[in-house]
Amino acid sequence: MDQLGRFTQLDAKGKLEKIRLYLIKKLQPCLEDRRRYHQEFASSTSFHGVQNIVRRRSRTHRGLWLLVVTGCLGIVIWQICSRFTYYFSWPTTTTVVVQYVENIKFPAVTFCNLNRFQAHAVSNLQVIFLLWNIVSGVVQKFSMEDKFSQEINDFLLGNQNFSIKEFTRKNGFYLNHSTLLECEFFGKTCHPEDFEHVFTEYGNCFTFNYNGLPARSVSLSGRGLRLLFDVQQEQFTDDPALGYTDAGITFVIHSPKEVPRFDGLGLLTPVGMHAQVAIRQLKSIIQEYPWGECKPDIKLQYQNTYSTNGCLQECKARYIQDWCGCLPFILPGNGTECDLLKFYNCVYPAVSDIEIKGLCTVGTHNSTCPAACEEMEYPTTVTYSSFGGENAIKFISAKLKKSPEYIRQNLVLIDIKYHDLSYKITQQQKALSVSELLADVGGQLGLFCGASMITLIELLEYIFTNFCWMCIFLLLKAPEMPQWNNPFQNQPTHKEKNTGIQKEKNTGIQEC
Repeated sequence: MDQLGRFTQLDAKGKLEKIRLYLIKKLQPCLEDRRRYHQEFASSTSFHGVQNIVRRRSRTHRGLWLLVVTGCLGIVIWQICSRFTYYFSWPTTTTVVVQYVENIKFPAVTFCNLNRFQAHAVSNLQVIFLLWNIVSGVVQKFSMEDKFSQEINDFLLGNQNFSIKEFTRKNGFYLNHSTLLECEFFGKTCHPEDFEHVFTEYGNCFTFNYNGLPARSVSLSGRGLRLLFDVQQEQFTDDPALGYTDAGITFVIHSPKEVPRFDGLGLLTPVGMHAQVAIRQLKSIIQEYPWGECKPDIKLQYQNTYSTNGCLQECKARYIQDWCGCLPFILPGNGTECDLLKFYNCVYPAVSDIEIKGLCTVGTHNSTCPAACEEMEYPTTVTYSSFGGENAIKFISAKLKKSPEYIRQNLVLIDIKYHDLSYKITQQQKALSVSELLADVGGQLGLFCGASMITLIELLEYIFTNFCWMCIFLLLKAPEMPQWNNPFQNQPTHKEKNTGIQKEKNTGIQEC
């Protein structure tokens, strides 16, 4: 075993010696060659200023050029660092473009009566107003006082099969020829059948130009949708104790691809008034994170177009369905519809819990529903005037066979039209792209150092060559390879130690 170990050790030493001899003969340059290589690089590099440091014979000139090159290099490093710092701050700019067109698409308009229920249906069911507020509290926060709790509990115990959805559909505001007296879109007559029914916090609402119909366009400004409503105050009512004290029509203008949102965005036209609504089309384009707050990969399950309002509704629907095992009919989704008992005992507390804990948030990129990358808005300018003069009131009174007082207390006239045939695009853009960053870095290198991509390749080649020489030098100076398998084999015996000591003595005597 000892002989085998010694043989292996000698074989390893022989191979290591061969490698060293090869490195010395083939790869390791002599000192003169290395000096010549450094001299040639300094004289031929395209990095400006280095040649003057080498070629100048005067030490003063060399020192001045060294200061110039060092100063320019410091400025370049400072400028490049500042550009990279600016780039990683994710700056943006906003551009506004106004585009004029011959035809422009008309938005969707959703109308609701401020008096949500038929008076005869709720004359003995005052609790209906509270129940609907609990149901609509899914989309609009509603605070219920404790004094109504017992009244609601008594009603639920006695009417377990009561459906607030069907009650509202049958006994809420309806749209027919008695409530929609006139409808005209760009000179053509429209009918109640052109409206789509939708549930909102105002009960039954109706959308004109909804997504299921072919897109409607207008080719002239100043003309659009004209509607004359009869709110029929004697037939429809609401509970003023809950804050519903107005009479008239509320409406919201939105994209046909989005669900209507009344919370803080609805426009109100009281009875006896004529509302002139001038709209503009505004398209906002937001950059994705980290430049902006949008996430283009987020998709909605039940809507084709992403919107923060639609995302918020789907988020609430998911949490409520997980907690209560049912789905409110006012929210999108497929699932078992919640009955009134679950609405009161589970859904209403769940909505409060969602808002308190912030489970469905809107706005920033790390929220549940970040901002939409593309969003269509319709800024409005509304002017009001009294509905009709004395002669007009008399004419309409004779035509409808209604008293002038009834017309002033029930009729609402709404005109919605484009201000002009144009749309505005507000686009958020990257203030510094990757190509612009590279151009800035290249410009700084060229201005202060005369460097280019070729110069960088030269420097990399120079550094790599010197690195290889350094590695060869370290390999040649490295100690012999240890025997990792059996370290005790390398230890000399007592006899070998004495022989080695004697040899060292003899060698030392000879050297002396």
